[in-house]
Amino acid sequence: MNFYQELFAELLQKQFNEIALTKLKRSLALKHQLETIPSNIDILLHAEIKEIPLFKKKLITKPVRTISGVSPVAIMTRPDKCPHGKCTFCPGGLNSPWGDVPQSYTGHEPATMRGMRNNYDSYLQVMNRLEQYVLLGHTFDKIEIIVMGGTFTATDFQLPGGLHDERRIDEIKTELLSFKQRKTTTLEAEQHINETAAVRCVALCIETKPDWGFLEQGNEMLRQGCTRVELGIESVYDDVLKNVHRGHTTADSKKSIQILRDLGFKINFHYMPGLPLTDRERDIQGMKQLFSDPDYRPDMIKFYPTMVAPGTALFHQWKQGQFTPIDTTEAAERLVEIKKIVPEYCRIQRIQRDVPTKYWEAGVGLTNFRQFIHQNYNIQCRCIRCREPKGKNINWANIQIKVTEYDASRGKEFFIAAEDSQTDTLLGFCRLRFPFQYLRPEITPASALIRELHVYGTATAIGDEGLVQHKGWGKRLVEKAEELARQHGKDKIVVIAGVGVRQYYQDKLGYQIEGPYVKKLL
Repeated sequence: MNFYQELFAELLQKQFNEIALTKLKRSLALKHQLETIPSNIDILLHAEIKEIPLFKKKLITKPVRTISGVSPVAIMTRPDKCPHGKCTFCPGGLNSPWGDVPQSYTGHEPATMRGMRNNYDSYLQVMNRLEQYVLLGHTFDKIEIIVMGGTFTATDFQLPGGLHDERRIDEIKTELLSFKQRKTTTLEAEQHINETAAVRCVALCIETKPDWGFLEQGNEMLRQGCTRVELGIESVYDDVLKNVHRGHTTADSKKSIQILRDLGFKINFHYMPGLPLTDRERDIQGMKQLFSDPDYRPDMIKFYPTMVAPGTALFHQWKQGQFTPIDTTEAAERLVEIKKIVPEYCRIQRIQRDVPTKYWEAGVGLTNFRQFIHQNYNIQCRCIRCREPKGKNINWANIQIKVTEYDASRGKEFFIAAEDSQTDTLLGFCRLRFPFQYLRPEITPASALIRELHVYGTATAIGDEGLVQHKGWGKRLVEKAEELARQHGKDKIVVIAGVGVRQYYQDKLGYQIEGPYVKKLL
């Protein structure tokens, strides 16, 4: 018997909890001398088609990936150079120790491996990920495309392909062939198809650097259907940014944040504790500044403790004794101080790179770093992620709408939350902004911007009712935003809505398409 046959025989005989299943897979992998332990998807792919439903129940226990209401699909751009050169800490790129891989990645991240497997064809990457969701039994008709792999706004944009009506693997393959056979198409045509497709792109996220996130790039991202920008801030200190050859200044960061906010984008910061020229005190002060300084104040943030990758300039500085990276404990103690004060309008997306630790030379020694922090430090974090429902029992009688007002990028922000204050559970929220500048004809001085509307809970199919989704909370949050806008003398709401969400705003809330937005006159 091989690994898969023996594993299936064991699964047929008894039920395993998550820990026992992991131990079984590890022991069988050692017994059969496998280099790596196969993933659950790999295992399901080796099962007989008729047995997949049975083994899926035994292998898949938690719908983690779709817990936030949408199914993320990360795709990688082809390896290329960044326009400013290369940061001292940056792995990957052309001629890296791992070969030609996307800039700032190692080739060992799940999304990078999926990109390599599909020759970086974005459509194939999307289809590959959807096939995995089919096997996992997750709902995937509302997806968020995340474009990764360097400074995307500095590359020549090519149409990545549309997402159409696919539900099962055979239909996905048929649609793939149909798309590839079309001789000509346009981005706008594909977006129009996707507005009513069964699998809709409800959000598009693009990674870039602050100096490639100004008005010209912002307008192009709007045309592409982008709704969220991941911005590589990395540090609030100019001497640090110069030392690591980052290619931008803190003034660039603040300018980019303000422009992108006033265009309606949600903004996710990337920030790196432990960079050269910082110590514990300076690092903690810098991360606190992210929330105390109105020119920053991220909607979301990814903390990436500085890691040393082979072949980088930082690696050689470390070898020569010119740089000392922070280890797991030191990184945790710095981040714990920040998790205590993160405001309720911000979501901590990540606190560690999704790369196996064996591919780093020095730095944090855990990939499950967030879990380590929560298990070893007594902290009460009130970020959005820590307050999501995550399968909790909801007392609907306790749900109230709460508004938090704050200044950001010289404009006014309102974080409108549907929450249970007794259990500190967040069901959904809406971000309303009164912009500082009016950078497009659709946005007038009397306009208010809805930058995000999100209702949490495991992803639910369009038209179905879930734990939290599709119970009318999205509509109530928008109505509250409209009420606030009227109270402040605004006569128009402009929404940056994902292509696959436009129909919802039109059919359910009375909005109309205007340029890359949907709008409503109050």
